[in-house]
Amino acid sequence: MSTDKVTVIETWKLKDEFAGRALELMQVMDDIVGPGAHGDPGWCEHGRFYQLQERESEIWMMYSWRSRAEHEVFIKKEEELLGEFYEQYCDGPRGIVYFTELPVDVEADGHEDAQHGGQAHG
Repeated sequence: MSTDKVTVIETWKLKDEFAGRALELMQVMDDIVGPGAHGDPGWCEHGRFYQLQERESEIWMMYSWRSRAEHEVFIKKEEELLGEFYEQYCDGPRGIVYFTELPVDVEADGHEDAQHGGQAHG
């Protein structure tokens, strides 16, 4: 099992009638699971929330965790707390996917020139 830090993206699918309350409901969800997450040694940062423009009932939450293996153990505890929330507000449980960040050098030669009207070299 890898012990490398991972980026976690959760997909929350609210029932359509709750799309206009996404901010409020994601705060409710965070109040349910946030304290446990913040106290876990695998926790690395607060989540960031994104609402899809084309489908406002879908929310993506992104954050880092110390390792996938630790997150998979931790998330089982959260699922026990979320049953009522899922039942009342969601079309089902959240989806969870894991990403490994690639260390691409975004300051590579040529990029700054393109931003200032010059030609980027590829």
